[in-house]
Amino acid sequence: MSILRRAARFISADLVKNRFLYVLALPGLVYFLLFCYWPMAGVVVAFKEYRMDLGIFGSPFNGLDNFRFLTVDTASVLKAIFNTLFLNALFIGIGTFLAVLTALLVNEIRFALFKKISQSLIILPNFISWIIVAVFAYNFLNTDYGILNGWLKGLGIDPVGWYNRAELWPGILVVLYSWKTVGFNSIIYLAAIAGIDQEQYESAALDGASKLRQMWHITVPGISKTIIILLLLAVGRIFYGDFGMIYGLVGDNSLLFSTTDVIDTYVYRALRTLNDVGMSSATGLLQSVVGFVLVFAVNAAVRRRDKDSALF
Repeated sequence: MSILRRAARFISADLVKNRFLYVLALPGLVYFLLFCYWPMAGVVVAFKEYRMDLGIFGSPFNGLDNFRFLTVDTASVLKAIFNTLFLNALFIGIGTFLAVLTALLVNEIRFALFKKISQSLIILPNFISWIIVAVFAYNFLNTDYGILNGWLKGLGIDPVGWYNRAELWPGILVVLYSWKTVGFNSIIYLAAIAGIDQEQYESAALDGASKLRQMWHITVPGISKTIIILLLLAVGRIFYGDFGMIYGLVGDNSLLFSTTDVIDTYVYRALRTLNDVGMSSATGLLQSVVGFVLVFAVNAAVRRRDKDSALF
């Protein structure tokens, strides 16, 4: 009991001492409790034959029946899994490269006002919803009156049926994803760059190092840990498709499903047609477990190479 009393006194003293910090953290804690931890109780639906009249805990168990969709329509499921992994690999790889490059370029701007304006402009697309982006994309890519096809016609080139050619859409999705997210991610790298000791740049300049060499030998190594941590976090979501982006841009256009149909859109269509809540819950559980395992595996690999760069 004495140990418990000492622990209680320590916690009480810490709460009083850091009360303002805890108050600042309270909204975030409430958010995670309500929207991340509380919904975990619904994981049980993945193993139940869900009935709305019986509720989550009253519905009967059905074992692993909700996971049978993995073997019923194997070709479609495997295609959705491949598309999810392939598109996310493109998003992570190209997005990270462009975000780092943007941060490096913005960091070299010396005029303070122009630098602030640039930061504001590059982060702006992050706050535009995918539905609005989809409207912009449609007006650019529409076969009959799209702006892009209008330019092609003006150059004497036949218009392209963008919404009929699935092979073009991985590239289109990467361009739109990068346009929307690179600016926001670059701000994180800019914050990391700000923490690099400026004396290193001064010493390099005295030794005659160009700006490009300073970037490559000082800035990039200085933010490498931040890059690795963000990559680790991204790997945890690699089994999730960006439903808002894919469905907003592609919708129910089956002509594009061969390269754009991801796990989330596949499950959504199944839920809409079959009303199988158990299947969607099973898919979500599977995505979470795979992401959990991947994060631990990649983190272990990073930890063996450089302990300071690992998440834990």
